[in-house]
Formats: sequence, structure tokens, C-alpha cells
Amino acid sequence: MDRFGTMSVLLAVVEKGSLSAASRQLRRPLATISRKVADLERHLGTQLLVRSSRRVELTDAGRAYVAACKRILEQVEEAERQAAGEYSAVRGELHVTAPTMFGQRHLMPVALAFLAEQPEITLRLMLTDQQVSLIDEHIDVALRIGHLENSGLVATRVGSVRRVVCASPGYLARCGVPRLPEELAQHDGVSFQGFATSPEWRYRRDSTAFVAEPRPRLAVNTTEAAIKAALADLGIIRVLSYQVAEELRAGQLQVVLADFAPEPLPVNLVYATAELLPLKVRSFLDWAIPRLRSQMAELQAEFRDDHGSGST
Repeated sequence: MDRFGTMSVLLAVVEKGSLSAASRQLRRPLATISRKVADLERHLGTQLLVRSSRRVELTDAGRAYVAACKRILEQVEEAERQAAGEYSAVRGELHVTAPTMFGQRHLMPVALAFLAEQPEITLRLMLTDQQVSLIDEHIDVALRIGHLENSGLVATRVGSVRRVVCASPGYLARCGVPRLPEELAQHDGVSFQGFATSPEWRYRRDSTAFVAEPRPRLAVNTTEAAIKAALADLGIIRVLSYQVAEELRAGQLQVVLADFAPEPLPVNLVYATAELLPLKVRSFLDWAIPRLRSQMAELQAEFRDDHGSGST
């Protein structure tokens, strides 16, 4: 029996809550997952899980064994890192995640330049608009946009982005420019579906926050689709400033209701707490933080100059 591998399978089942969810996460057949857990229970001579049609629950023996498995696997991973020299040299596999469009436009150039400087680093860059667990996905560094939960992660701020409402000049010429958020009810818009967190149609007036939305003519599940719809004169969209920076710069889209915009959203690099960070992580942070801060500052300065928004 591959004892460490079987322990990892059991932890995945417990963390995901079911055999089928663990099968999807590990990308292994459900029958294989079920067999490994059953083999482990036979080896130990005790039942670890109570199975139902929807989820699994740990027995008392299972809870104690899972706690021990976590400690053992953490110690093994730490020993492997030390043996691989991650604390004495900049080498190894670095796992980073970021929102899709931000990653493509801003983090990728920084990461590629980092790889050119560090030939012993290999990078796995996960670009997704779903927020992933650093622990479950073995992520070293995550770029997060928005206010952070009190998760125990270390966060370093690299800038901020604005929520903007915009439309094409063609649409605004045809339907008029809204001067107040309440006027959005008379306009067509594009809404989002399938996002963990969708852009809010939220505004400020005299320190009071309120919501006003246009009529949803189209619902999409990617930011790129919403931008294309706006470029096709379909209606008004609400996105983040960096997502439409090129279109605004080219005059293909125009910001409206800038005076009512809510406060900017923070952009942070986050990573798990550790007494001693692997050099690959510290080196990446030292490389990426000043470069991302410079990019974010340039974007904010350009947006203020072009659209007259307030301070960050």
C-alpha cells in the first residue's frame, strides 16, 4: 500500500465531503478513491468514514487518524522542501493564482520576466475568476482583488482598482448619457452569471451607498463577453477599471457616472503564514510587488487624468 498516497486520498475525501468530490478534485476514478479508502480501513482494522448517499462523516477513530495524517503529511512536505533546497536556493515549483484577465494582462509579464531571471524555478500559474483555497490547491501566492476575509493569510497590497460603469459612444449617442444612477433603469445593460462574486451596481451619494441597475438585455459568464457586448452597442456594463483600460484609452468605451463610483477595491498578494518562507516564494514576492505596484500606479494615474475620478 502506498501509505502516503492513501492518506492524501483520505484527506481529500474529508475536505471535500464526499468520495465523488474527491474523485473530481484528484481527477481519479470514483472506484479508485472508494477502493483506496476501503483498503486503508481494512489495513487499520477500523471504520474511518460513515458513508451516505450525499456525504461522508468521520468516526471517532477517523477523526483521530485524519488529524495524525495532516501532521505527518505536513512534516513530509517540509522535509522534502528542505531536502530540495528550497530554503537555501531559489529553485523548485512555484504555484501562483490570479483572476483571469488581470493575470493575462498584468501578472503574466511580471512572471515571465521572473522566470528569465530564475532558471531553476518552474511556475504553475492558475488563472481563474473563482477564488481557490491556497491550502487545498497547494498555492504559494495568490493575487486577490477585493476586501479580504480574516483568513490568517499574509497580505501585501500592490494597488487598487475601480469599479466603472461604461458603454460605447454608439450606444450613448443612441440612448443618451445617464447623469444620475437612477436613470440607469431606462437603459439596457449586461449582467453576469456564474461568478462567485459579480460586479455590483453600487454607488455613493453623500456618504450613502445605494444600488441602481439597468435593464438586463444580456447575461454572460465572462468579462470578455460583457466587454464585447458593450463594444457592439448593446448596453451599459459594470466592470473593473483594468479590464477596460485599453478600450477606454482607444475611445471604444466611455465611462459614465464616475462621480458616483464607490471606493476602489484593494489588490493584494497573499500567501500562507510561515516562520520561514521558501526562497522561491520570497524571491517571487520581492520581484513582483514593486513591479505590480508600478503598474497599478500608472493605471490609476491614467484613469484619474482621463476620467476625473477621486482619490485612491
